[in-house]
Amino acid sequence: MEPVIVDRRDALVTVSINRPEARNALTRAVKDALRKALDDLASDDGVRAVVLTGAGGHFCAGQDLKEHAVALEEHGAHALDTVADDYVPVVRALVTMPKPVIAAVEGNCVGAGLALALACDLRVLSTAATLATAFTGIGLTTDSGLAHTLPRMVGDARARELVLLARPFTAEQAVAWGIAAQLADPGSVLDDALALGRRLAAGPTAAYAESKALLTASWTRGLEETMAAEGEAQIRLGATKDHVAAVAAFLAKEKPAFTGR
Repeated sequence: MEPVIVDRRDALVTVSINRPEARNALTRAVKDALRKALDDLASDDGVRAVVLTGAGGHFCAGQDLKEHAVALEEHGAHALDTVADDYVPVVRALVTMPKPVIAAVEGNCVGAGLALALACDLRVLSTAATLATAFTGIGLTTDSGLAHTLPRMVGDARARELVLLARPFTAEQAVAWGIAAQLADPGSVLDDALALGRRLAAGPTAAYAESKALLTASWTRGLEETMAAEGEAQIRLGATKDHVAAVAAFLAKEKPAFTGR
């Protein structure tokens, strides 16, 4: 079985972690394949939106602990080199992807799996999904950017509770806390995510890319720096065919047709 399945439908691509027998727990092979797939999609101008999901009714159960136990026995603490070598590049690829990425979350979404979902731009959650940070339950701390993304979504106090107590939480709680905005019935999550993906794949791709970059950088910039960066981005977007055509369509009282250029 391929560890990651890439399914392209015109400008929309679905990337599925494919270890259903292990709730899509992450092995080295999965992480390598996921990184390669995301890097390829980022550089493909024909791709305008991406859906990240897991096969077999679960999103991702985090690190495969059976593989990790072997690595600990063979390499000791260097088993955790996988954080810098594997997890960081995957999260970076999701965050910097110059097109929208949607996480379609069914079943388990814990540990590094939760971190991957939070690195996406949007999340569609099954009402039956179970989410958790999980790390302290095995004597570790967060990785894959979770200490950055989680408090920005749920606030510092709740993030500390979720990390320190490692208490599972529901999809309804995730929506109430600001982690996601869209719930779906079990079994229909991927369809709902694909519908959202098709909408985004038909949108102004360059504007999405600039917006993602501005929002990500806003946490480390002051107001003046942010406004300057926005002005530079608007100049770049003002030269795109999509902007010129959309203005003309607006004046003609027509619906714009974006090409991503």
